Amino acid sequence: IVSTQRALYSMSLPPQIDKYLYSMRFSDDTVKDIMNRFRRDMENGLGRDTGPTATVKMLPTFVRAIPDGSEKGDFIALDLGGSNFRILRVKVTQDKKQPVQMESQVYETPDDIIHGSGSRLFAHVADCLGDFMEKQKIKDKKLPVGFTFSFPCAQTKLDEAVLLTWTKKFRASGVEGMDVVNLLNRAIKKRGDYEADIMAVVNDTVGTMMTCGFDDQRCEVGVIIGTGTNACYMEELRHIDQVEGDEGRMCINTEWGAFGDDGSLEDIRTEFDREIDRGSINPGKQLFEKMASGMYMGELVRLILVKMAKEGLLFEGRITPELLTKGKIETKHVSAIENKEGLKKCMEILTRLGVEPSDEDCLAVQHVCTIVSFRSANLVASTLGGILARLKESKGVARLRTTVGIDGSLYKMHPQYARRLHKTVRRLVPDSDVRFLLSESGSAKGAAMVTAVAYRLTEQARQIQQTMAEFRLGEAQLLEVKKRMRQEIERGLKKNSHQEATVKMLPTFVRRTPDGTENGDFLALDLGGTNFRVLLVKIRSGKKRSVEMHNKIYAIPVEVMQGTGEELFDHIVHCISDFLDYMGMKSARLPLGFTFSFPCHQTSLDAVRSLSGHLNSSLIVKLLPHLKAPSSSQSSSLVLKLLPHLKAPSSSQSSSLIVKLLPRPKAPPSS
Repeated sequence: IVSTQRALYSMSLPPQIDKYLYSMRFSDDTVKDIMNRFRRDMENGLGRDTGPTATVKMLPTFVRAIPDGSEKGDFIALDLGGSNFRILRVKVTQDKKQPVQMESQVYETPDDIIHGSGSRLFAHVADCLGDFMEKQKIKDKKLPVGFTFSFPCAQTKLDEAVLLTWTKKFRASGVEGMDVVNLLNRAIKKRGDYEADIMAVVNDTVGTMMTCGFDDQRCEVGVIIGTGTNACYMEELRHIDQVEGDEGRMCINTEWGAFGDDGSLEDIRTEFDREIDRGSINPGKQLFEKMASGMYMGELVRLILVKMAKEGLLFEGRITPELLTKGKIETKHVSAIENKEGLKKCMEILTRLGVEPSDEDCLAVQHVCTIVSFRSANLVASTLGGILARLKESKGVARLRTTVGIDGSLYKMHPQYARRLHKTVRRLVPDSDVRFLLSESGSAKGAAMVTAVAYRLTEQARQIQQTMAEFRLGEAQLLEVKKRMRQEIERGLKKNSHQEATVKMLPTFVRRTPDGTENGDFLALDLGGTNFRVLLVKIRSGKKRSVEMHNKIYAIPVEVMQGTGEELFDHIVHCISDFLDYMGMKSARLPLGFTFSFPCHQTSLDAVRSLSGHLNSSLIVKLLPHLKAPSSSQSSSLVLKLLPHLKAPSSSQSSSLIVKLLPRPKAPPSS
């Protein structure tokens, strides 16, 4: 990055001029460091405990999907975020040649409106919308509306947004802390001559991502670099502590304009950045935005030129009232000065300011503009690089392939900005293929796309609900099921109706649950699926009660599962023998329990018949040669042992059977 900058700035400048610009030049290490700082702030913003105090707010937008191409319908989109208010009618069809048709109108938003009361602001929005619908002859329709509201908001659902703070030039009273959708609905209701169904409110970055996502479904990041700057991206839901659920993704509005508000960027801020901040309507806030966005770039250049002129380093020390006037150098002038005809444009701009510039002055001013705009590109690249690095990490891929939807006057109008940004991003995230897609239709179309997606998902949900209606049981139906089940349970328990009962209620001969005194080592078998498990279970009672288990899983081949019973039990015996060998206890004498998960009829705890009436004795015959009779010292432990959480089978589990096959102990009956 530094070598590229030096090549661009290979011009002869006095050292005393260059000292004003040195602190705005970032090394590779500085840009990477800023990226890592931003990643830490992203993590804080997503955390449940750290989120409320984080400077980078990472706000959930409740946008859960990008367009998939199946959207269709007629929508209204509103876009409020700058000096103009834009309204669009967006028709989305399945026509491949022209899938989206748009008609739009721009309305001015005067300073007295954006600096007045909130009620006046939203009355103005409602008036403009009424005028647009009148011209479109759709006042009698209640179309779905998407609202692009480009300010930091807290959302708990897609159609609700509570304004956290005004940014840019807006400061209408009585809006912060309020739901802007509710305020707009009130203003529309007060007019009373039309209706609107506001289905979604989104940030301009989300709108940009959704606009580009309609054309490129790989798009999962939206960036604005214009009057202000911000970004959004699709985050894994499992990483968003503020929102319930772990499955899927949700778009996060980073609100990265506030990056550094906690002092984390103080080492790279200059005296000119601090002067910009002091003269703003929100001192101490949106510090990253004030260093990088188009709203402040021209003024930043003017402050540098004033300081240099005062010290006699420019214009032979001439300082004019025009040069001292705030706003006289705009970002569009910076873009013009860095164009092909830049030095000529610079001469014209400076002459209008009355400073009578020389050729050397123009060269120096062009140098200042280049440094300031390049710093902006580096700052945005570092934060965007942080987002892309996070996406790459979350996906767990060796190489990230993604698309960044991007919009904003600075990015579009500055002749060098896009190239510088792209090059720095690719250096910061080298293992990536990033496509930068310019949003041709602005963020308002994106609001319509969000609404179209919401409309599609709502319609899909309605169809699913309709399909699943037959499976939904009311309270009366559930009570009837309960009644019938109780009747079948009664039939299953009675001797005279047991054979005909559908719920068999089979006795298991398990007569009690553990009381905590169980102690000893036991073998356990588990047969019920495609695998067979053999376990050694060591139970210890007393003060330090514990259950220690060792197990090994054996596959049961299909030909064995579907062969004869003798082949199955031969395989089981082989597995047991292997396990005992594996555990180094071939000569051990242990009680054995068998989980056999198939419908069986039991006549005692260790005697099992299949429901067809045949005695399943082949297992016992196969196992007996491998199981030695326990010693007399072990005889008292040969009682039924159950794991502490085992419960007697319910009616729904009546087909499951747990059998303990214990060698007959030579002990008194009480044992």
